[in-house]
Amino acid sequence: MKIIKLITIVFALLVTDVATSQTKKDKKIVNDATEAKKTLIMAHSGLQKLFDESAGYVIFPNVGKGGFVVGGASGNGAVYEDGTLIGVAGLKKLNIGLQAGGQAIIEVIFFEDDKALNEFKEGNFSFAAEVSAVALKSGIALNAKYKDGVAVFVLPKAGLMADASVGGQKFSFRAF
Repeated sequence: MKIIKLITIVFALLVTDVATSQTKKDKKIVNDATEAKKTLIMAHSGLQKLFDESAGYVIFPNVGKGGFVVGGASGNGAVYEDGTLIGVAGLKKLNIGLQAGGQAIIEVIFFEDDKALNEFKEGNFSFAAEVSAVALKSGIALNAKYKDGVAVFVLPKAGLMADASVGGQKFSFRAF
């Protein structure tokens, strides 16, 4: 009987540890996304209107991009619907072509309407090869135009890379 109790306690601790680890990772992603949102708005205050008026958005606070002919990108982000946190997302990209360097960026995707947001949440969302993002730089005018229900902005954090495309990115979504 003591062995069964011991096994039950050990199993419960393991399950709790796994659940807590995931929660800690999610909290870090959400905290980083909150800071990234502040950074984006500081870089261009015109984004506040998009944050306020879009059906939803996803902020990837730490996207790493790199490549030399063959390249890739990945990151994790926080997903919001009507300003309320609803889950986390993953971003992956693999491409071949003229590119060189490495870069860390903040990427935000705004969803114009519920249809575009729901497509993202269903896991059927990816960017076509020709899609590119608006690179936020100080002094530029914010020209927010939705294309196929989304608008994408990136803010370089560090590094240098001759590639501003987001085409070919694939996404995953996990609701809370």
